[in-house]
Amino acid sequence: MGVSLPLLIPRRRLCWRIAQAAVFCVGAGIVLALFHRPRVGLTALWNVLVPVAPALLVVAPGLWRNVCPLGSAALFPRHMGWSARRRLSVPMQGWLALTGLVLLLAIVPLRHAALNTEGPLTGAILVGVGLLAVGMGLAFEWKSGWCSGICPVHPVEKLYGARPAISPPNAHCTQCHRCSAVCPDSTPNMTPLIAPGTTAHAIMGTMLVGGFPGYVWGWFQVSDGTGTSAAGLADAYAWPFGGLVVTLALYLVVRSVTPMRGRAILALGFAASAVSCYYWFRLPMLIGFGRYPGEGVLVDLSGGLPAWTPVALQAAAVAFFAWWMVVRPARRRAWTIRPPFAAGVEPIVEADGSRLARA
Repeated sequence: MGVSLPLLIPRRRLCWRIAQAAVFCVGAGIVLALFHRPRVGLTALWNVLVPVAPALLVVAPGLWRNVCPLGSAALFPRHMGWSARRRLSVPMQGWLALTGLVLLLAIVPLRHAALNTEGPLTGAILVGVGLLAVGMGLAFEWKSGWCSGICPVHPVEKLYGARPAISPPNAHCTQCHRCSAVCPDSTPNMTPLIAPGTTAHAIMGTMLVGGFPGYVWGWFQVSDGTGTSAAGLADAYAWPFGGLVVTLALYLVVRSVTPMRGRAILALGFAASAVSCYYWFRLPMLIGFGRYPGEGVLVDLSGGLPAWTPVALQAAAVAFFAWWMVVRPARRRAWTIRPPFAAGVEPIVEADGSRLARA
C-alpha cells in the first residue's frame, strides 16, 4: 500500500513546482507552435516528445506523473482550492478508466488521417483535451477525474509502469485523500489487472493487456495521409483494431491455460511486447530507415549509417524491454511514495479487499 512519509519540505516542493511549470511551458510552447509554426510543433510533438514517452513510462512513471503538463493543469484547481472535490464511486471510476482507453484507441489512428500532418488541428485537439482535464479537476477530488480516470495516457502508464526504477515523492498530493481505487501512484508494481472487481475495470484491463500489442503493430502498417474520408478512416482504423482483436484473442486463449501464479508474468510479457513493437518500428523511422520514406523522421542518417543499424536498434530495444519488464527481478516499488493519509476521509477498498488504514 505504499509508505507514508512526511510532507515534502518547502524547498523540495518548490523544486517540483519549478519542474512542473517548466514542463507545462514546454507543452504550451509546442501547442503554440502547432498553430503558428506547424512543422516545428509537429516535429517536437510526434518526433521528440511522444517517442520518449513510452520508455519514460517504463522506467520512471512516477516522474512523468509528477510533471505531466495535462496533469498539472487538471490539478491546478485543486491546489488553488477551486475544486468541488466530488468523490467518484468505484464503479464510476471504472467507467472513466474504460472511457480513457476508448479515447486512446480512437485518437491514435487519427494521426495517420490528419494529426501527423495538420498542426492547427492537432493543436486544437490538445487545447480541447486540456480544457477537459481542467474541467475534471474542477469537478472531482484530486486525481480521480483525470490523472487516474479519463486521461487517455493513463492506460499506457498502467500497462508499462509495473517495474519502475524509482519512487519519487508524490509532488501533487500533499495528503492521501483516498480519491482512487486502487491508487495507481502508490500501489507497488501497478498493472491494469490490479483493480477493484468491477465490470468496467475488468474490461479495460483485459482489453489493454491483450489487445495493445496488436494495436501498436497494426498502427505501424498504415502510412500518413489516409485522409478523413470514409475510406481513409477505414484504412486508418482497420489495421490497429484488427491487430488488437488478434492479440486479444491470443491472450485470452493463453490465459485460459495459464495457472493463476503465472498470469502476472503473462501480462508483463504482453506489455513488453507492446512497447518493444513500438520501438521496433519507431527507432528506425527516427533516423530515416522507416518503411514509409520521410515519415516520422527526426534526423535522416540513412545515408551515413550501415544498413544493419535498424536491426541493431530493434534487437537492443527488444532485449532491453524483455529484461526490464519480464526477466529482471521484481521489487515492490510504487510509481510515487504515498503521502500521509488525511484524517476524516472514508477508506477505499483496495484490490485485495483490504481497507486502507486511517491516519
